[in-house]
Amino acid sequence: MTSEFTTYPGYRFPAEVIRHAVWLYHLFSLSFRDVELLLAERGVVVSHESIRRWCLRFGTDFAARLRKRRPKPGDTWHMDEVYLRINGELFYLWRAVDQHGVVLDVLVQKRRNGTAAKRFFKRLLADLKYKPRKIITDGLRSYGVAQREILPDARHRTSRYLNNRAENSHRPTRRRERQMQRFKSCEQAQRFLSAHGVIYGHFRPRRHLMSAGEYRHARDNAFRVWKRETCVQVAA
Repeated sequence: MTSEFTTYPGYRFPAEVIRHAVWLYHLFSLSFRDVELLLAERGVVVSHESIRRWCLRFGTDFAARLRKRRPKPGDTWHMDEVYLRINGELFYLWRAVDQHGVVLDVLVQKRRNGTAAKRFFKRLLADLKYKPRKIITDGLRSYGVAQREILPDARHRTSRYLNNRAENSHRPTRRRERQMQRFKSCEQAQRFLSAHGVIYGHFRPRRHLMSAGEYRHARDNAFRVWKRETCVQVAA
């Protein structure tokens, strides 16, 4: 920690402690009590309930700032949906990633019909303001309905084998779902996964495609951007 203490308005703990707690929770498969223990080892005594409130308050905000810093997405988008069981009901998590593995957006919905697919497409285009050259999906026909109406100029390929990039991006979600003992509501799942996808992906470049030096450079840059986007003014 630096000697220059900063704070977020209305919070008594230094901003560096709060953003570090948010970073720990979203980047690693930790519970709020795990984060509480890690902070206690560093001499920071804070309850897991306070950490929960920090993650609710700042996780979405930090993710939105990082999302604005992302480069223009690739022109090939992979889309996939996976089921989530929430309070005994089936919901579907829609996810889109580009050819570089960057998560573009997620949306939790009750259905996976044409209307749900069109809602997901519209959300993607509204947030990104870019249109893909090609989209790759599995065999779900709802994607074709949405593509013909919303992205008629994009080439649409359906293949369960070409869509591994989107399917693999569900793995961090499954790990967190198990660790959290399932999501408690659709709203909680949407709020957490929207923030988690951006924060987790920001610090997880495709390491297997980089040399050691390139990876260290990407990691250092990720930390610089994180600190810059979560900074605050020095408290008076």
